[in-house]
This record gives sequence, structure tokens and C-alpha cells, in this order.
Amino acid sequence: MSTESTFTLDGETVIAEAGLTIWEVANGRGLKIPHLCHKPQPGYRPDGNCRACMVEIEGERTLAASCIREPSAGMVVTTNNARAENARKMVMELLVADQPKPDVAHDKSSHLWDMADLEGVSEERLPKMDAGRIPLLDDSHVAMSVNLDACISCGLCVRACREVQVNDVIGMAGRGHDAFPTFDIADPMGGSSCVACGECVQACPTGALMPATVVDDNQIGDSSDFDSETESVCPFCGVGCKVSLKVKAGKVKYVEGINGPANEGRLCVKGRFGFDYIHHEHRLTKPLIRRGDAPAKGLNVDPGTC
Repeated sequence: MSTESTFTLDGETVIAEAGLTIWEVANGRGLKIPHLCHKPQPGYRPDGNCRACMVEIEGERTLAASCIREPSAGMVVTTNNARAENARKMVMELLVADQPKPDVAHDKSSHLWDMADLEGVSEERLPKMDAGRIPLLDDSHVAMSVNLDACISCGLCVRACREVQVNDVIGMAGRGHDAFPTFDIADPMGGSSCVACGECVQACPTGALMPATVVDDNQIGDSSDFDSETESVCPFCGVGCKVSLKVKAGKVKYVEGINGPANEGRLCVKGRFGFDYIHHEHRLTKPLIRRGDAPAKGLNVDPGTC
């Protein structure tokens, strides 16, 4: 049984390994196709629901989502013709229409805005969703903020929680324009069974789910606003999870998981949100030296004096 297939991609003959999608083959060749519901990281399956990665396949009536379509022998795929590019651009325009404007975005450097820039979409020309249909801010969790006015229903947070971390706290509720992520049975995030691993925050491409330390009191933030980035190993246990520490003004602003052999980008609540101890006022920053008049170790003490 053949493990490869030869097909045509934008006029060039390409050999693809079995199991790879058109998006993966194109990405490996340096072609940038927008993606939002697809997260090319270990543990995440492509879903094909955002339709931002559409390409044309010769002989097929409709465009195909490249993140879930595997090439077959003899297939002719075009990513750069007017039909495919216009379709992707329209998808981005529709999604951007309902987003907070870039200057007041929950994450000004979100993946969604990167993909909008890739398609040349900088402003909306379509009507926004009625504000009354958007769930209110959920700031019930001490470590994460939920602003669903930026949600595009890509489902990444659901897959992050249900399939990657296997916590099964997040699901989709409602239908159509009223479909939004929900925690347990429409509970506030802080009152749900969420274990605060933060995988949904790291997966979200829009800023709808954000670390509380990144957004201000007006829920405006920028995940790229840090002075330095340091790769390290989480110090809390012996698993050896790789982490990336984002430092701003000498303090850890937030933490992300890195694809290491022990964790594949995953983190627990301590690894993602536990680094505030570094800056706690009670933290010892210099060695303690025993005084000469201190009681010796093992000295018998009258219990009545304790």
C-alpha cells in the first residue's frame, strides 16, 4: 500500500506523505493559508469549521477546507486564484465584523488579527451582531477572563478542554448566532468544575479567553506586550514541563506551555498560573542565618512553656 501521493499544488508537482492534509503540505512548503479553528500543535485535530483555509480542487463544485482534506493522487489544488482568495477574505471580513475594534481588543496581537492582516482585512464593512445576543463579561475566575464578544465559535477551547486535557468542562450551548462556549451547565467559569489548567486560554485565537494578568480593568490587553521571553522548565514538580515565561517590567506577566517531551505544550494550574510567588512580598530573597543565641537543634523544651 502506497504511503505517498503525488498531486499538483499551485502548478507544482508535490509528493505528500500519507496522513498529511493539504494545509500541512502547503505550510511545509512555506505557503501561508489562514487558519483559525485549526491549531497545528500536538493533540489538536483539525475541525474545518471556520472556513478560513478554503482552497479550490479541480473538478469539485465547492471549495474545500484544506485543514481537513488529504490530497489524493492526481489531485489539482489551487490556493492562490481569485475564487479561493476572495472566499477566504470574505470569511475574515465576516469574523472581524463582530470583533472589538483593534484598539480596544482583548488581545491586540491575537492570531485572528494576524490572519486578518494576511488576507488584507483591516476594517469591517459589515453590520455587527446585536450586542444583546453577546454574553456578558465573566470575570469570576481569579486567573482567567472570559469575553465572549470576541468569540468566533471555532471550538478550539472545547477541543482543548475535552480532547487535549480531557477535563470536559467546556461545551457549546445555543444555536446559530447564539452559540457560545459554556462551562458545565452555564455556570460562571469560577464556579464551574474547571481545574484552571489554562489550555483553553492558550488555544483561543481571538482573545475571548485570556490570562487575567494580560488584560486591564477595561479588558483590553496585548499578549505581545512583554520585554523578554525565557524558556525554562517548570519548577513545581519532577515531570519537567517546558514553559515560556513572558516578562514585563521585571515581573512574569504570563506563562505558556512549550512543546517539550514531557508535556507537549500542556501545563497544570501551578505551571501556568503559579509563578506569582516570585514577586510575593513574603518570599525569601536572601539566606537566613541562625543567631548565636538561638536554641540549639534538639534542645529539650518544657511543653508547658510552648
